[in-house]
Amino acid sequence: MAVFHKDPCGVICLLMTYSAVLYADYCLVQHVIIPTLTDSIWGSLHVCIFNVIVLLLAISHARASFSDPGVVARPSTSLDFSEINKAKIKQTQNENEWTICAKCEAYRPPRAHHCRTCGRCVRKMDHHCPWINNCVGEANQKYFVLFLFYTGLASLYCIILTAVSWTLNCQGCTIEYAKKTRIVYTIILMIEGCLFGLFVLAMLCDQFSAIMDDMTAVEHVQRHIRTNRKPRTALLTEVFGRGTFFLWFCPCSTPHSAAMPSERYNV
Repeated sequence: MAVFHKDPCGVICLLMTYSAVLYADYCLVQHVIIPTLTDSIWGSLHVCIFNVIVLLLAISHARASFSDPGVVARPSTSLDFSEINKAKIKQTQNENEWTICAKCEAYRPPRAHHCRTCGRCVRKMDHHCPWINNCVGEANQKYFVLFLFYTGLASLYCIILTAVSWTLNCQGCTIEYAKKTRIVYTIILMIEGCLFGLFVLAMLCDQFSAIMDDMTAVEHVQRHIRTNRKPRTALLTEVFGRGTFFLWFCPCSTPHSAAMPSERYNV
């Protein structure tokens, strides 16, 4: 189920993300590869490799942004929780127990949490990310991690290739072009690569830490204690799917958790 949230911050972050990616692609090809590697087969090879990375990045981002993160289906008939709401009973969510969401006025499965921005409960919700304008949950965490991975890879590629191009002769460049236009473009590209690279590296470390600890960001803030510890291989399989290791890096493959419809939790 495709989703799109009309959150101003999320929409702005979406536009900023695609603008940064398009600028990096244009700048790397037009001001890094063509001026220095246009007469070499390495130039064409670098263009192909980088654009494949950008394509995988775009697919991962699109699937993380517009796919269902694991929204809990609301009941077909309205339920009356007025007495519970009046009592203001504080719920202690056990990892194996269903709880009641006062805002959705519905039962929610274990480890599901309510997102204020989306206005819905999400299974195994980690956080709401404005950069994808969507929640990171059970069904789309793989795509979010792949988006971070390919963004980091693209940033590293830009940094290395730009640094190498500064040591090469600019073929067919006038002195005016070499000193002004190309230098300005490549410096901005290098700054962008460093900033985005460091940002996604921190996010990747946080995501893999959450996966290995089997603890979402929401649960970490609420200081939940996980009693049923799973093997790390099983935890990775829950996020990336049961396919081969190479399919983990494919944003087109669907993990097992994403393939399960939200209606399975309907009551």
